Amino acid sequence: EASDFIACSPKQTVGLAQSLGESEFVGGLQREAQQAGLHINVGIHEPTAGERVKNSSIWIDDRGVITQRYHTVHLFDATTPGESTTVEKGKGILPVFETPVGRVGLLICFDLRFPEISLALRRQDAQIISYASAFLAQTGPAHWETLLRARAIETQCYIIAAAQAGQHNKGRASYGHAMIVNPWGEVVAKLGEEPKEPQIATAEIDFDFFSRVRTKMRLSRGVHGSPVKIITFLPHS
Repeated sequence: EASDFIACSPKQTVGLAQSLGESEFVGGLQREAQQAGLHINVGIHEPTAGERVKNSSIWIDDRGVITQRYHTVHLFDATTPGESTTVEKGKGILPVFETPVGRVGLLICFDLRFPEISLALRRQDAQIISYASAFLAQTGPAHWETLLRARAIETQCYIIAAAQAGQHNKGRASYGHAMIVNPWGEVVAKLGEEPKEPQIATAEIDFDFFSRVRTKMRLSRGVHGSPVKIITFLPHS
């Protein structure tokens, strides 16, 4: 989440946001994805027509094309002023989509506290849910891992949670502890709190294990229709 920048003020946040086509940060990731033959999921800011930004999670495929884009539907208004003063709320969830590593659903940081949205992705047969995050250092020790494991257990999905870490400015620090959780709720990869250098965690997506979990405990039988609105997105090269 907010991998392009974390600003010192709402005004600075709005001023720094760039469109997908103008962002050097996004353009660089697109080139790297194409050159390395990798898919990349990253959280960024996007400008709006007004005085707010969009908190976005985008998926870049191995051609360097932005094929998916999600705008968070849950805004962090637990503090004053809240996120809604500078961030425009998304219109709904993005449909689950096929990738080389399975069926993926995209969510963002504060969405983690609302199980309904991850369950809506589960109803679309998601196998992996990605939470691009910059979880607060104040709440991280008590809530971060617990929430990630809970979302993995109830959706029976792999949960991938990339996370910002360390002090950004005088008023903001992120908890870090990026991790990957398997469908049984076990942490299979985890990073630290404030690394001196960027770090990467990796894990194998074991579809045999995935199938055993869903066969052993058939939670889908109790899943009902979702009130969460679904949106669509056209690819952006």
